[in-house]
Amino acid sequence: MSDAALVVHDLHAGYENVLVLRGVSLRADGDEIVAVIGPNGAGKSTFLKAVSGVVRPTSGSVVFDGDDVTGSRPDRITRRGLGFVPQLDNVFPSLTVAENLDIGAQALARGDRRDAVAAVVEQFPLLRDRRRQRAGTLSGGQRKLLALGRALVGRPSLLLLDEPSAGLSPRATDMVFAELEGIRDRGIGIVMVEQNARRALTLADRGYVLDMGRNAHEGTGADLLVDTRVAELYLGSMTAAPRTNGD
Repeated sequence: MSDAALVVHDLHAGYENVLVLRGVSLRADGDEIVAVIGPNGAGKSTFLKAVSGVVRPTSGSVVFDGDDVTGSRPDRITRRGLGFVPQLDNVFPSLTVAENLDIGAQALARGDRRDAVAAVVEQFPLLRDRRRQRAGTLSGGQRKLLALGRALVGRPSLLLLDEPSAGLSPRATDMVFAELEGIRDRGIGIVMVEQNARRALTLADRGYVLDMGRNAHEGTGADLLVDTRVAELYLGSMTAAPRTNGD
């Protein structure tokens, strides 16, 4: 097996005096989709924020592409090739589609930006067709594709995605998940937090279940789907559970 693109070991993090992550570990290769699932409040979104530099870990390590990036600034982590697409505030609604993509390209050298944007609009024809439309007027699924496109313009080798299906219709969810498969197939790894646990594990090569800020289970997506412990404790209730802000 090749060296993992992302290795997280014993990560602790939280907000002010509230510890949310209590020793989470994960590895992700650069050619796979890794799903992170668990009940509300398990620390899933906090995990992505700690890995991406939005939240500073209190202990543990984050190694990306062989370099220790623990506690680095988000922009520096992005420039190393680790992209992060948050659940909310992932596009600039007052700017056009083209302007959003141009902002995403700022992490690249000036001479590479035009080609990077062109590659993304070729990948997502919908963005090309709506390049002059303001992002705030897009549908939920279209806006999610723009958020993905804005991250991809920076030419990441791995993407962190927080709830890619949140708030989407079933049809829009199908569209976004199909694009995630295509991204993986082009050699860009994905680590995604997803409340729709069954759908995420069906798509994922591997999965991790978090509970109370700790690793609870891990395995291939297929194995976790048929694991009776995972099914009884997590899969049955997660799709219907109300959202909280403590995740």
